[in-house]
Amino acid sequence: MTQKHSAYAGTMRFFLFSSILWTGFLLPLNTYAQTDSTKKATQLKEVQIREYRLTEQSKSPTPLQILSGEDLKRINSLSVADAIRYFSGVQLKDYGGIGGLKTVNVRSLGTNHTSVFLDGIQIGNAQNGQVDLGKFSLSNLQEIALYSGQKPELLIPAKGYASASSIYLKTKEPDLEGNQQQQFELGLKSGSFGLINPSLIYRYKINQNLNASISTEYIHADGKYKFRYTNGVFDTTAVRNNGDVERFRLQAALFGKFKNGKWHAQAYSFLSDRGLPGAIVANRFDFTQRIWDRDFFIQGSVEKNLSDKFSILVNGKYAYVYQRYLDPDYVTTTGFLDNRFKEQEAYLSVSGKYKINSVWEVAYASDYTYQTLDANIYRFPYPGRNTFLNVISSSLTLEQLTIQANLLSTTVMDQVKLYSSAGNKQVFSPTVMLSWKLLKDRDIRIRAFYKDIFRMPTFNDLYYTFIGNTLLNPEYTKQYDVGITYFKNFKNHKLKFIDIQSDVYYNRVKDKIVAQPGANLYRWIMYNIGLVDIHGLEINTKTAFEPFADLLVNIGLNYTYQKAVDVISKLEETYQDQIPYIPENSGSFLARLDYQNWHANYGFIYTGFRYNQRANNIYNYMEPWYTHDAAIGYEFKLKKGSININGEVNNLLNQYYDLIPNFPMPGRNYRLTLNYKL
Repeated sequence: MTQKHSAYAGTMRFFLFSSILWTGFLLPLNTYAQTDSTKKATQLKEVQIREYRLTEQSKSPTPLQILSGEDLKRINSLSVADAIRYFSGVQLKDYGGIGGLKTVNVRSLGTNHTSVFLDGIQIGNAQNGQVDLGKFSLSNLQEIALYSGQKPELLIPAKGYASASSIYLKTKEPDLEGNQQQQFELGLKSGSFGLINPSLIYRYKINQNLNASISTEYIHADGKYKFRYTNGVFDTTAVRNNGDVERFRLQAALFGKFKNGKWHAQAYSFLSDRGLPGAIVANRFDFTQRIWDRDFFIQGSVEKNLSDKFSILVNGKYAYVYQRYLDPDYVTTTGFLDNRFKEQEAYLSVSGKYKINSVWEVAYASDYTYQTLDANIYRFPYPGRNTFLNVISSSLTLEQLTIQANLLSTTVMDQVKLYSSAGNKQVFSPTVMLSWKLLKDRDIRIRAFYKDIFRMPTFNDLYYTFIGNTLLNPEYTKQYDVGITYFKNFKNHKLKFIDIQSDVYYNRVKDKIVAQPGANLYRWIMYNIGLVDIHGLEINTKTAFEPFADLLVNIGLNYTYQKAVDVISKLEETYQDQIPYIPENSGSFLARLDYQNWHANYGFIYTGFRYNQRANNIYNYMEPWYTHDAAIGYEFKLKKGSININGEVNNLLNQYYDLIPNFPMPGRNYRLTLNYKL
């Protein structure tokens, strides 16, 4: 009764809080009609940005994939995790349901080697190093960019250099023009699994140099969906339970400009109450584990050109993360398992870039981060971590050749209140990148990079009671990449553009951190082991054409081949076996059609066979899977705005599949979206 009452109270608090916010936003809202000239200017601006971004992808010395603008609006996705599935070289780990944990693995290097940035500032997690991408909605995002290697810009924080790959999320900035003072978007999604998802975005021009935006969103779903289960003797269809989720997000931001500079500040709050659907084994279908999240952070950024040659960037952040995990089925000496974690982070970064001459630039960045973790766990060491990142970088840009290099210094100092810490670590990591345009009159480029990087063990790896190992070494990675890109715009032709990128890469991972079950599933053993070699090929193509007037077709096709094998020792039975969860072949296809006020899109995702354990045998074999998603919509133009209605069908062929063994994914499901923009 207590748990039910708590869940009910939490639900009521969510509804009350969201209702108050919605009322507060809507009451002072005045209607505003865009003029025809404003609409045309906005549409023209969107086309120019799209062309520029495609060109930037082909020029980048590191592989870059972008989803922005209409692509983000149109793909059948609820969260960032759903959208990233369409990138090449990415494996998504999804533990099922709307509220299930969703993490990403880029080029088989592991989740902890991928950093996630929101508006240029990293989203940290010292506890386990994994950022749950299911927490981040697409409703207020302008762009998602994935860099394999690092972002090839000099004026970025040192953290931008400190990971094997990076995901950059960019919040939509108010694009109010002319006499337009305010703008709002009201959305509502509903569909299968009891989904109710209202959202509101309000943008306001305070003056010519200052804009504000507020974005809020609520998600409720029961998470119940059918799945097929077999135990080797019989097949049955069951209903997934304990996958319910209730989430509320509130984000407020300011965007300012001043002489020779700009600044940005935002506050972000995320509340979640969800069940954790467990593994379907031994005919067990019912689960009771729950998790509560209370995340909050404030962050800001200031960029200024102090002269024609010198620019500076300052970033700062404070984050507080609370998480409660309840497992009534796991009984301890003091009752059932009820773990509560509190993580705090303070972050400051200063970066400077100096232009020596027209072709040569140098930069220096210094970051400091302090993280602490508290828990109500017996014999918990209460760790604290000081991280100092310093990087010096330089870029040489000639007529057809661009070369960039940097050296990163990482210093990590851990302290604990109880027992002993892992001590201090000091590591230097070099990177070299280049982009070479082969012909002056053709945009055909060769790109390449080498990056030496590592990842520190997390607090859980080192200090979690009965699990941590303070003797763990960092996980070291060497990355090599060579690629070719081709991009061409066609003016006054039915074919609008062609964008082709192809890369071959080789990664070597040393001292990989492994978790192995001990006496039971609560007591694990952490240790370093061996060597992994990863060979891969990525091909990304995009094009757009207009077969006849008013019909525009956009197409994107991605393919990945990966051979990620265990090379610890020739004496091991698993020598040259594919590492767990990595398919040799995977790919995606995305198509968008626009005809007058109608729009439609189709998405296809394929993942080949793979193994869920180190040994590549029939017992660990996982079947290939693929999904078809489709949507169609219509936009009504109104005098003071527009209404967009969109219908989606996901997993059109109702395929039953698992991304993680025994965590079944949803079959065919539906969503209806209504969006009003003023």
